[in-house]
Amino acid sequence: MKEYISSLSKEGRVLIPASIREQVGFNAGELLSLSVVNGEVRVVSRRAAIRAMQARLARLRDPKNPAVDSLLRERRHAAKDE
Repeated sequence: MKEYISSLSKEGRVLIPASIREQVGFNAGELLSLSVVNGEVRVVSRRAAIRAMQARLARLRDPKNPAVDSLLRERRHAAKDE
């Protein structure tokens, strides 16, 4: 793993070297998701962050009882009581 040195501007900007941007597939103008993990800044593309969240949520999904069906049942039941 090659390490790069970059400085933080007074405006809070950090330059990500072109070789790193190419390796991770970042494009100019792309939205990035930033988080702090164990005291380190993690930067991922918004696309990758959404895909990771979808994968985490997919594990919670119950194909035998879809959440949408459950929500619709609850709403219909509530509408009857109104």
